[in-house]
Amino acid sequence: MKMFLPGVESNPQPSPYRDLIEMMQAKGQEYPQIWHMFAFRPEATQHLARFTQEILRGEAPLSPGMRELIAAFTSYRNDCPF
Repeated sequence: MKMFLPGVESNPQPSPYRDLIEMMQAKGQEYPQIWHMFAFRPEATQHLARFTQEILRGEAPLSPGMRELIAAFTSYRNDCPF
């Protein structure tokens, strides 16, 4: 699946996200397309990655598993891989 942002998709910078993208592409597996944005500007997206991890795994009334299930279901309903 393409993001339709060729300048972003074709210009990943050295980062863990570039490595993840390359690994998933080599296996022919689907992956979250936002990884392209994270790989394109890793320094600008660090706060978003930290925010996401805190929301999914930080202290909260719902367990991390339940929050991941909600995120996965929402992504499914939006036809977006999680």
